[in-house]
Amino acid sequence: MKSLSTATPERLPDIVKLRRLTKSIAMLDAIICPEWEFRYYSYNSKWGQSEEMASMRNGCGDDWFLLFAAHGAALKGFAHEYPLAKDGSFAARIQQAVPPAFASFLHEPAFSMDMASFCIWHRRTDANWNVVLPASGPVSPKEDGSAELLGILDANPETYRSWATDYYEREILSAAVSAIYGHQALSNELVASLNAELTLSDIAKDAVEIGYPI
Repeated sequence: MKSLSTATPERLPDIVKLRRLTKSIAMLDAIICPEWEFRYYSYNSKWGQSEEMASMRNGCGDDWFLLFAAHGAALKGFAHEYPLAKDGSFAARIQQAVPPAFASFLHEPAFSMDMASFCIWHRRTDANWNVVLPASGPVSPKEDGSAELLGILDANPETYRSWATDYYEREILSAAVSAIYGHQALSNELVASLNAELTLSDIAKDAVEIGYPI
């Protein structure tokens, strides 16, 4: 099976499932890594009026920003080592291709929209995710870096567990990851199974910001 990327937009979860998934990933990161500046994934359920935002930053210049709004969702990614990241015209293509209804996404300074190597969007009325194509036409994931940055969104708990084990250099319990993916309400026991140094009270503020159940 091909990996999840802009070449396989049909494999991305729908908007409702993706919101739930990105909250789970952000909650896992918050528990495993209490220091916000060292986390990969974050989520702000109170980003704006009727808007929520998920993001990824790897500290090496790559990122993605995903905005959930009343009319749909849109994601911009930047994989700086890939060819399309060096195409200065691609950012303009995003502004032309993504519908005006996504204006708050297109013009959000925090998203660094002038630095992009891939972009996808999904109106609530669409059957699947739409992919912004460069002027030259479709590109492979080897050109835009989407497979590297979007693979975590395949909705498989093992994908996160494998990544986190390697990145945080510690064993991560599969059962605990699956529980968070299933949106099991946080408890002292669940938190401790992921990070023995934390209690529920330590992570409550993060859970509220993410919009994860306690």
